[in-house]
Amino acid sequence: MSMNRTGTVRHAAVIGSGVMGAGIAAHLANAGMRVLLLDVVPQALLPEEEKRGLTLASPQVRSRLAQAAIARMAKAQPAPLYEPSFAGRITAGNLEDHLAGLSEVDWIVEAVVERLDVKRSLFERVESVWRPGTIVSSNTSGLSVAEMVEGRSDAFRQHFAVTHFFNPPRYMKLVEVVPTRDTAPEVTALLTALCEERLGKGVVVAKDTPNFIANRIGTYGMLVTLEEGLRFGLTVEEADALTGPAMGRPKTATFRMLDLVGLDTLLHVVDNVREKSTDAAERETFARPPLLEKLVASGRLGEKSGGGFYRKIKGPKGGSEIESLDLESLAYRPRSSVKGPIIDAAKAAKGTGGKVRALIGTDPKHKYAQFAWQTIKRTLLYSAALVGVIADSITDIDKAMKWGFSWELGPFELWDALGLEKSVARMKAEGNAVPEWVLTWIAEGNGSFYKVQEGRRFVYAGGGGGYAAEELSPDEISLAALKEAGRTVLRTSDASLIDLGDDVVCLEFHSQNNAIGGEILTAIRRTAEEVSKNWRGLVIANDGRNFCVGANLLLLLMEAQNGEWDEVEDIIRMFQSSMLSIKKLDRPVVAAPHRMTLGGGVEACLPADQIIFSPETYFGLVETGVGLIPAGGGSKEAAVMAAARAGGGEIQPHLNALFETVAMAKTSTSGFDVDRIGLKRPQDRVIMRQDARIAEAKRAVLELDRAGYTPQPQARVRVAGREGKAVLRMGVHGLLLGGQISKHDALIGNKLAHVMAGGDAAPGAEVSEQYLLDLECEAFLSLCGERKTQDRMSHMLSTGKPLRN
Repeated sequence: MSMNRTGTVRHAAVIGSGVMGAGIAAHLANAGMRVLLLDVVPQALLPEEEKRGLTLASPQVRSRLAQAAIARMAKAQPAPLYEPSFAGRITAGNLEDHLAGLSEVDWIVEAVVERLDVKRSLFERVESVWRPGTIVSSNTSGLSVAEMVEGRSDAFRQHFAVTHFFNPPRYMKLVEVVPTRDTAPEVTALLTALCEERLGKGVVVAKDTPNFIANRIGTYGMLVTLEEGLRFGLTVEEADALTGPAMGRPKTATFRMLDLVGLDTLLHVVDNVREKSTDAAERETFARPPLLEKLVASGRLGEKSGGGFYRKIKGPKGGSEIESLDLESLAYRPRSSVKGPIIDAAKAAKGTGGKVRALIGTDPKHKYAQFAWQTIKRTLLYSAALVGVIADSITDIDKAMKWGFSWELGPFELWDALGLEKSVARMKAEGNAVPEWVLTWIAEGNGSFYKVQEGRRFVYAGGGGGYAAEELSPDEISLAALKEAGRTVLRTSDASLIDLGDDVVCLEFHSQNNAIGGEILTAIRRTAEEVSKNWRGLVIANDGRNFCVGANLLLLLMEAQNGEWDEVEDIIRMFQSSMLSIKKLDRPVVAAPHRMTLGGGVEACLPADQIIFSPETYFGLVETGVGLIPAGGGSKEAAVMAAARAGGGEIQPHLNALFETVAMAKTSTSGFDVDRIGLKRPQDRVIMRQDARIAEAKRAVLELDRAGYTPQPQARVRVAGREGKAVLRMGVHGLLLGGQISKHDALIGNKLAHVMAGGDAAPGAEVSEQYLLDLECEAFLSLCGERKTQDRMSHMLSTGKPLRN
């Protein structure tokens, strides 16, 4: 097998069908691999197996564990598969009857119980059928990599490393690749490329130390938070309010995260570090917290046992309520909200650095500020002490924490945001030992670990080498770096046009939540003019948390409540004309959406010549959820798609399917799933590696240009007309009679049917796109005037959830 080509790995095996093993198998299947999933042979029959007359010798019993794991994939939440049909790529087996099958695969992934003796025994069996050259990796989260393969042949050890996936494997970006001294460099390189290019992961290469990078620092941070929380007398809610988004970390913060991980699991990780550590101070830090020991001894393990630091109970009115643990009495009490000037300042601050500075600096003597400083300070110092121990580069440590624990900034990026020299001076004043390399770095005149220069990011290189340019894959394009290098062509407050090179530009949204408002619409129209005159083509993409959550709903609601109907119509007409300017552009346009791409976000993609979806794209026209219909060209584009799919045949079946998608506000669960809801066109495709989506979109633009691009013909659209509308409305009426929708839902559905069918046109009539846009606008305006629609809009803005009224 060639070691420099990931495409040679087509067939994999996963040993262990538990949560992690099944999740890894599912994601390998997501990447198009055929997967053999193996587990042990059951030692006892299930009651239902006995009733069916099966025995322990029955094949379906012997491979039951793997078969059951595959069956669960279709129902599991969050879904491990991009598309349920991908389960067909996985074959169930067992370690006795199908062990020899390992000799036929290109990659073997072990994901069994975290016990060194079990893994060693398994690898001995694996080697008995191992085909020389086949890569073998373990999914251990912290066991010694070298010790797992003691006694194995030199050739086996050369082809062995750890690939530590984070749970759930489909969604978590990080994979830690951990080689041993024996691992061949080309094997490490191939595993890195496989995980990045085929699986779409972010890879860091870690050293063979206890718990590797992310779990080592993440666990330390949790222990410090617990210790400092108790010292400052904080409640569980207060600690989580300070160590969640206010600190640039997930909403699960600390104690909610501990409940999800499992308190017993945390103690296992703590024990692993302490037992392997030779540093007395570290061993003391990783001592078992008495509080955790008490909770585990009492069976309070977290979410899996029904309660840990939080628990969910039934309320007096039948609904569920959340209670939190009193850290002194260990009794539960109603969860309370946390407020105060420091919390408010952090929420109002821009960017993670600003939020953390607000936490620490708004009222430095307050216990919240003291707690935040101590937890951050200790984590930064611990991370710095581990440079060269757990990883060779600070960027790998930063990436591991961002990708594995969803921190907005890694430790060294956060240190820069706090001000390296200022924060180190405070640490020294407080009597803390700062690692010598940090002091030397500052003494050499460096005020930060990172700096941006000429569009590239440079990073501390170590060993007296000053800064080194951060390595980026040729498939990664950083819009932030390009803007820093002065490659912005035009800009409004909410959008920028950026030169990607090779005469291709990228339109980037950067409003709040990337919602589309007047500034973005203005930028779209200006972009169309600029690209037509001076560029080969356009990419529509951004690096935000989500591509676009839709239109600026608050602005629409305010205008509607004030009865400013001319203003509302102007907004819709501007939206429509802006999207039409993309569609009519005489240069190729490729959209590259990612994550939430809803409502107006979809309408910004559909006019493009091609859409390149990230695998994690949640795509849908969701306007009916707020009492409206798509009116930025979305309803019109659905009618256009129905006509295109019909060709010269009957439109109605295609129209029915798309009407259901829009009326029911269906959203894809992945980029692959866009096909299921009918919004994927023949030319659209999915790219596994989200980080490469902008570069891939640029390549697609250049290919369209090289092929001699001609604009999409503005042909007339064949519609189902009044008879087609009647069919759609009959379906709406049936749902209303069946109690499945409300009267207001029916009103919305009927108006949508009017637009998508082409109004009162004759069946099969051909109409212009502008005619359909006029119908969209009319229906949208009438719905804006409905009180129940305004209530839906208001409810969504205040709660983030749809209102059924």
